[in-house]
Amino acid sequence: MNPLLRWLARRLLLGVLVVLGAASAAFAALHLTPGDPAEVMLGGTATSPAAVAEVRKDLGLDRPLAAQYASFLGRLLTGDLGTSYQLQRPVTELISEQAAPTLWLALTGFALGCAFALPLAVATAGRRPGLRRLSAAVELVLVSTPAFWVGVLLLALLSFRWQLFPAAGGEGVRALVLPAVTLALSLVGVFAQVLRESMEHSLGQPYALASRARGATETDLRLRHALRHSLVPLVTLSGWTIGALLSGTVIIETVFSRQGLGRLMTAAVNSRDLPVVTGLVIASAALFVVVNILVDWLYPVIDPRLKEAVA
Repeated sequence: MNPLLRWLARRLLLGVLVVLGAASAAFAALHLTPGDPAEVMLGGTATSPAAVAEVRKDLGLDRPLAAQYASFLGRLLTGDLGTSYQLQRPVTELISEQAAPTLWLALTGFALGCAFALPLAVATAGRRPGLRRLSAAVELVLVSTPAFWVGVLLLALLSFRWQLFPAAGGEGVRALVLPAVTLALSLVGVFAQVLRESMEHSLGQPYALASRARGATETDLRLRHALRHSLVPLVTLSGWTIGALLSGTVIIETVFSRQGLGRLMTAAVNSRDLPVVTGLVIASAALFVVVNILVDWLYPVIDPRLKEAVA
């Protein structure tokens, strides 16, 4: 078998095990929640034992636990994440509706974070000590500042005072700017520090010395050689960051009153809509697996010396 296909098959198998583990943990959490799961899903409003018994029967909670687990895994294999008892709609349908706004927000924030961090790192790695110290100080402030506070500041200045962007909700690019910039500012500090340190290491390698000996300019050396070799740690960090961004959007979507998976999760937790919470956990695990497979695939693309490690 082709080494790349063998590697992909191995990673997909591990990914299935990760999703299965997340699904099993979510199933266990459902049954470890204090009280009767049927009563929990009804939000404690059920006063009639008959109503609780009906919900229990509808959801199959009156069957043995092993049978419930087998049925749960069987439905999962077909892509069925269950039905929201409060909203009376399939969980897959709810997640599909809210996935696009969250993905757009997370990916735009990630792209802006990279766009801000790359010039900072390239311009200050190993030179311009004054600018480097200033950049490091700004990055430290950005890393230490809570995202929700940055979001409130941006709202106060750019929305309420100068009315440049909508304050809440809305569709289109203008409504995406403030939430995406808020997410991006929380990433710039980390990305710039990781990339700068990696680039300073790369600039001390023998190939950098050889490039200088062949007459390469400093800008050419940084952009054509050192930057590429410095991207591996940033790509590794990006795999974790994208997964964290999807969960971090809970705060941003709440501050800016945007639709998305974060607000769906918040509403599901508040209303004890356990099928939706379980579905979101499984969907997040699956997405995290896909992102990490893409990250691992990028390693040899960035640095061909890593092809053997992937194979």
